[in-house]
Amino acid sequence: MDALGCRVSNTNLSGLCHRRTFSPPVVVCNRQDVFLFNGSHGQFSLHLNASSDKFKTNGKQNFQLPVQERQLLGKTFSSIRECTLEENFAGVQMNTSQEKIGVLLLNLGGPEKLHDVQPFLFNLFSDPDIIRLPRLFRFLQRPLAQLISVFRAPKSKEGYVAIGGGSPLRRITEEQACALKEALKEKKVNANVYVAMRYWHPFTEKAIHQIKKDNVTKLVVLPLYPQFSISTSGSSIKLLMRIFREDAHFAQLPISIIESWYQREGYIKSMADLIENELSKFVNPQEVMIFFSAHGVPVSYVEDAGDPYRDQMEDCINLIMDELKSRGIGNPHTLAYQSRVGPVQWLKPYTDEVLVELGQQGVKSLLAVPISFVSEHIETLEEIDMEYKHLALESGIENWGRVPALGCTSSFISDLADAVIEALPTASLVSSSANDTSSETETNPLRYVINLFFGSILAFLLLLTPKFISAFRNFLV
Repeated sequence: MDALGCRVSNTNLSGLCHRRTFSPPVVVCNRQDVFLFNGSHGQFSLHLNASSDKFKTNGKQNFQLPVQERQLLGKTFSSIRECTLEENFAGVQMNTSQEKIGVLLLNLGGPEKLHDVQPFLFNLFSDPDIIRLPRLFRFLQRPLAQLISVFRAPKSKEGYVAIGGGSPLRRITEEQACALKEALKEKKVNANVYVAMRYWHPFTEKAIHQIKKDNVTKLVVLPLYPQFSISTSGSSIKLLMRIFREDAHFAQLPISIIESWYQREGYIKSMADLIENELSKFVNPQEVMIFFSAHGVPVSYVEDAGDPYRDQMEDCINLIMDELKSRGIGNPHTLAYQSRVGPVQWLKPYTDEVLVELGQQGVKSLLAVPISFVSEHIETLEEIDMEYKHLALESGIENWGRVPALGCTSSFISDLADAVIEALPTASLVSSSANDTSSETETNPLRYVINLFFGSILAFLLLLTPKFISAFRNFLV
């Protein structure tokens, strides 16, 4: 679709490393992760490139089903580091002048109307990277997702009612896409910017169709998650790999994927600017506790699947605090994780528990920073601004503030544009072999209906058992 003149339409990792550069680099070190995806009749690989690190520390129930997707198993084949001379922007501009550049923004998506809430939740919980079932019980994925979404929809709708009746995420992401297009244009790079949502419109498949229609000759994939996680960027990238694998067109399209960019100077400084501005609104800014609240992930993702999310989050906060200290801001800070669901253990400490503890410790002023979000949505507008604010004030905290999401902050958008430009020279072909016909079995209509019917019966019977209800109480309420 077109919005405001520009067309806009979420892998087991190991061996991540982080590097801080304290002086302008002559050589930029880019890490490449080579992913090998195996199918019963072939395999293909893709190189993912981390963004260049140039940071200086100083200075009503609806039973709709989504378009069915096929599952792809992936693992890290190897992790290598590749050092290349940094290319100046002028050189990149010359190379891109004869090309049709595309930038694909990946995001979560959200229900725009209350009618959308239950099918959105179904899409969310159908993702095996969100609810990870043993292979033996994987046929229960969609029946369980259907039941969980039906039970959770009423409560979720209450949250969306509180923020106006729907999520603003699509609107904001499309505004960011337009802003990025303009920022690239100012840097002499003409590009179409597309939006691909993982769980709601506009879906990834629609964006990919438009990319083909526009005859894009080089593509940069940019997840709008600063830090990489299996459940966010990883899930979206896995879906992209599945689509690329099934479409011969993308075998001839050079693609570069920026898997994380939390360490970039523009992002760090933009976050520091927002924090500094909100601190100045307190009567005694130096007494304010800076409270970073990040979206949580299950502990098993980190400890068993090698998810780098926790390490990247902690590193990110250290970089932000270093930047604030260079500005003479030495406020105390802490990190906690929000939005946990389900019966498993999530990353600790939990935001709600820490807020109560801080109140008991005598903290009177607190500035909440939604560190893993670059757009306002239900987890900032309702969970933080309403639930957590109420809990904090009830726990004894007297002065509450909240840093807004970056949105279309000019310095942030400009840095994303730089990240895209830096990624263009690293775009390479996605190698693919024969199609995996085992995936076709999973999308066979008859088998799907059979699995859904019998799986729904089994899932419903399980939900009637007290132990199962207890285990899934956080999913169902």
